[in-house]
Amino acid sequence: MASSLRRPWSRDGKAESGSWWCTSSLLVLVLVGFLLQWNELLYRTAPAQLKHLSSSSDFGILGVPWCRSRNDSKVSWTRGDLIQGLQEFAPIYDMRPIKNNRFGMGFDHSFGLWFMARWIQPEILIESGAFKGHSTWILRQAMPTKPIISITPRHPEKYLQKGPAYVDSNCKYLAGKSFIDFGNVKWQDLMEEYGIKDYSKVFVFFDDHQNELRRFQQARHAGFQHLVFEDNYDTGTGDHYSLRQICDQRLVQGGGHSCSKDSKEALLRAARRKNWEKAVDIDELCGPGGAWWGVRGQMRDNFNHSFVHITQEEHLENFKQIESSLEVYWELPPIAAPSLTHQRRYDPARATDPIITDNESKLFVQLGLSSLDKDLFNGYTQMVYLKVSQ
Repeated sequence: MASSLRRPWSRDGKAESGSWWCTSSLLVLVLVGFLLQWNELLYRTAPAQLKHLSSSSDFGILGVPWCRSRNDSKVSWTRGDLIQGLQEFAPIYDMRPIKNNRFGMGFDHSFGLWFMARWIQPEILIESGAFKGHSTWILRQAMPTKPIISITPRHPEKYLQKGPAYVDSNCKYLAGKSFIDFGNVKWQDLMEEYGIKDYSKVFVFFDDHQNELRRFQQARHAGFQHLVFEDNYDTGTGDHYSLRQICDQRLVQGGGHSCSKDSKEALLRAARRKNWEKAVDIDELCGPGGAWWGVRGQMRDNFNHSFVHITQEEHLENFKQIESSLEVYWELPPIAAPSLTHQRRYDPARATDPIITDNESKLFVQLGLSSLDKDLFNGYTQMVYLKVSQ
C-alpha cells in the first residue's frame, strides 16, 4: 500500500502538479482581468471626487468654507514666509518643556500661533485658556520681552505637581482664585495698566472651547483687532460653535451641504469615513429635519456642557454679523500632506492645501520635520486668524 503512494517530488507527481498549476494560474489570470475591468468600470462611473481618495488632490474636495472679508483683504505673509518660519521654528519646538501635550496643541497649531504672534509683533498678548502652559511658552518664544495676560480657570502651576508644565515670570495670571472670564474683564482698565492705547497692538488667542461667536463679539466690543482661535472645528464636529461652522453657508464657495443619502457628497463622505478618523458621514452631519449647520443644528458652548438649537436663518444671521466686521479671515493650512506626516485623523477633503505637499518630501526632511512623532500632526483643527474692523 505504501509503495503505491507517490513521493511529493517524484517525476509523476511533478507532471500532475504542473498540470494543476497551469489550470490554476489560468483561472487566476482570468479572475484578475475581470477584477481590473470591474475596477475600471467603477472608476469611470464614480463621482470625480472618489478618484482621489489618497492623493494630494484630496485637499478641499468636500469644500472649504471661507468667511468673506469686507474688502477681500488678505494676510500679508506668503507660503515662502511660512516655510522660512518652519525652518526657524522646528529647533525651537524641540526645546518645549511639555513634550507630551495630550489634549493640547500639536505641532501644526504650535507653529501657527508662534508664526502669527511673531509676524504681528504686538505690544501685549492675551490668551484665554492655557491648560498646562504650552501656549504660554509658545507665545513667549515668539515675543521674548512682551507681557502676557493668561486667563485660565486652573493655574498652570497646579500641573507642576504631577508633571511638566510652564509658568511664565512676565505673565499676569487671571487664574485659580483670581480667575475672571474673558467677557467679564475690565479691559480698558487693564490696558491702561500696561500703557496700551493702540488696541491694534494687542494679540488675542482663544483656546477655551467657548462659543466663538460670543468670544468674537466680546473681543470686538473691547476694541481688539487681532484674534486667533485654536479649535476652529468643522461643521458636524467639536464641542463649541466655531468660526468655521459659522462660515459654512450655502452662499459661500465651498459651503453648504446636502443631507440626501443618495447625493455625491454622501457617497464621498461614506468612503472617506473609513480612512480618516475625524471624517464625518451624512448620518453624523445631518440632524432631525436635515439640520446640518453647527453640529446637527446645535450651537454648542462651554465644552458642550450647554447647547441651543438654532434655525438655518439664525445661523445665516450669525454669519452676516461676523462678515460685516471682518477684514481678514485666514485658516492655517496643515503643515504637510498626510503622505509625509502619516496622520490619519483630520480629513484633508475639508482642509486647504498643505504648506508642504506630497512631492516635497526632501523639504520635509530638510526642515527637520521627519523626526517628529506622527501623533504631533494629529491635532489640526483649522486654526484661524481674524482681523476685526472697528
